[in-house]
Formats: sequence, C-alpha cells, structure tokens
Amino acid sequence: MSNSYVRLDVKDKVGYIEFYNPPHNGLPATMLASLSDLITKAGSDPSISVVVLQSGGDRAFCAGASFEELMAISNIEQGAAFFEGFANVINALRRCPKITIGRVQGKAVGGGVGLAAATDYCMGTHYSEIKLSELTIGIGPFVIEPAVARKMGLSAMSELSLKATNFFSAEWAQQKGLFANVYSSIEDLDREVKLLAQQLCSYNPESLTKLKETLWEGTSDWDELLKKRAAISGRLVLSDFTKQQLKNY
Repeated sequence: MSNSYVRLDVKDKVGYIEFYNPPHNGLPATMLASLSDLITKAGSDPSISVVVLQSGGDRAFCAGASFEELMAISNIEQGAAFFEGFANVINALRRCPKITIGRVQGKAVGGGVGLAAATDYCMGTHYSEIKLSELTIGIGPFVIEPAVARKMGLSAMSELSLKATNFFSAEWAQQKGLFANVYSSIEDLDREVKLLAQQLCSYNPESLTKLKETLWEGTSDWDELLKKRAAISGRLVLSDFTKQQLKNY
C-alpha cells in the first residue's frame, strides 16, 4: 500500500477528498477510518463550503472492501468492526453539514456503490458501471442498502443485489437516480464537478446547511441501523462458504 493515500485538498472553498489504493481502489479498514475522519474534518472547516468525494486513477472509482482483510477476519468482533468502517463513512457523509458531490470516474463495486449513493449529488462517466457482488461471496450489501435504496429505490436495490454477477451500465444507474449526469470523458466530468461546486459555493451557506438537513430527514437512526447491519455481515463473512469463495478470487 506504499502508493495508497487518503487526502483532503482545499481549493476555492471546495474540499476535495480523494482516496487511492491501486489497482482497483479497494478500501482497507485504515483507509475507511481516514475517509470518515476527513469528511468530518471538512464538515467543520469554515474555509470549506462544498465537499467533493473522488478517487485516484481513471477506470475504477472503488472496488469496495479489501479482500485481503476480509480473508483475515477470524471472529465476529473483527468482522463487525471491519464493516462498520463503511458504515462510518456513509454516516459521516450523511452528517456532514456541507453538500457533498460524488465524482465517480469509473467502476464502483459493493461498498463503492454505497459511497456514491451517500453523496448528495453524484456524477459519473460512461465507464462508471456498478455492481453489488456481495451474494457471490456469501455475504450481502446490508450496510450500504439504506443509502442505495434511498437514492435508487428498493426495486433497483433488489435488482442490483440479486444479479450479483452483473455490471449495470452508468446509463442504467442514471435512470435509477444514482447519477444525476453521465459524461463521455473524465475531462468533461471534472469540468462539470468544478462548475457545480463553484455554483454551490456562491449560495448562502446557511441555506445549503438547512437543505442538507432536509434532504437527509428521517435518517437519524442510521448510526444504530448501520451498526446492526455491519454485525450481520461480520457474522456471515466467517462462514465456510465465504472463506472458500474468497480463496477463489
């Protein structure tokens, strides 16, 4: 992980939170913790008006959980703690008083779809296919389900979950509400992300904060809900089925 990083850069009142873990931006526990901390930090920084969540590289936004760490889990406590990492990032995005923009330049799998869904306004490219592959390894998208279903609807969440070997196109994800816009290139995506962020920065900060509260009304139970969902995944990851499937990857 020598080339891996999670960082916050501030430019023109926009906080750019970027993570990178080649080759596919899978997220180990340490990076999930850093993401959660930086989102919280950006939310309380008076010099930041808008937050952009993005990843490094060009064709993979986020591959979800780190398979190496999944394979190393040996008890229920470890399992629950690992999946709480994704829960904490989703809740940090939910609680952040700033509007968050998701910049999804490439494929998103599993927890990566959850992170995209937890941003307030998300944009992608034609390469931004999505997949929820959890069932194929004997677990399920329990932690991210509230965020994905809230953004895309229960029907789309069900289809994504049950067709666990399928990648769904960026255009399909746009039709279902995950992406507000889909662009033909990363350059176009970056231009539009910057334009939207600049536009939002020109608005009354208090209005944006109140809008954020309104958009997330009814989710105050997610701290406890996502913790319970993490415990389910933490138990299932110890199954013989899952251990065998992970060895096959």
